[in-house]
Amino acid sequence: MKIRALVIDDEPLAHEIVKKYASDIDFLEISGHCYDAMQAYDALDREQVDMLILDIRMPKLKGTDLLKSLPRAPLTVIASAYPEYALEGFELDVCDYLLKPFSFERFLQALMKVRRRLNDRVNPTTAEPVKPKAEPKSADADNCLFLKDGKKIVRLDVEEIDYLESYGNYVKVWHGGQMTMTPDTLTAFENRLGEKGFLRVHKSFLVPFHKIREIDGNRIFIRENEVPVGRAYRKVLEDRLG
Repeated sequence: MKIRALVIDDEPLAHEIVKKYASDIDFLEISGHCYDAMQAYDALDREQVDMLILDIRMPKLKGTDLLKSLPRAPLTVIASAYPEYALEGFELDVCDYLLKPFSFERFLQALMKVRRRLNDRVNPTTAEPVKPKAEPKSADADNCLFLKDGKKIVRLDVEEIDYLESYGNYVKVWHGGQMTMTPDTLTAFENRLGEKGFLRVHKSFLVPFHKIREIDGNRIFIRENEVPVGRAYRKVLEDRLG
């Protein structure tokens, strides 16, 4: 099965790199090259493609704004030099986020994610059944969590957690200078850990209140870590402080 891709990027060099990589991938066909969002609209009107390889910062319209404007966007891999748009990209359900410059191996890894999604659409009976997402559960009276980390299940004591950070369809659980990224939502963790003294201080951050060592303006310090305080959550924090 060939994957037809449309490349949307304002940098000619980016097109050349993708073209070079694509020449070594027999299941990938580059159906067109666009240098801004307006050209992309025209191309998508003319023909159907399976995926977009999309830059973020472009003239007239950002790549993420282009995705939001499409009623049914193709599967998308974002290729950008700016990591700060990763969260927004994953919230738009992109397949992967490539940080420029990226290697052939990393590009191929992103394409395999697209290929798996397309195969699941074509052959839904062969896809793995979708299991309902469970909230984090304590293992016992010692307040442990079992977190899915790739193919592993990791046990973590709640007391070890320094803070939690939302990352698209994942949550980064930071503990003792390490990070475990698990497929879940921050709201699910908030519901589970709120009774254990965890407080939402930002749309993307949940912290254990008892570990806060300093608050400086809109910043919270936990150990050596700095966590932002969102404007909408400031009053909740102040009420908790009394």
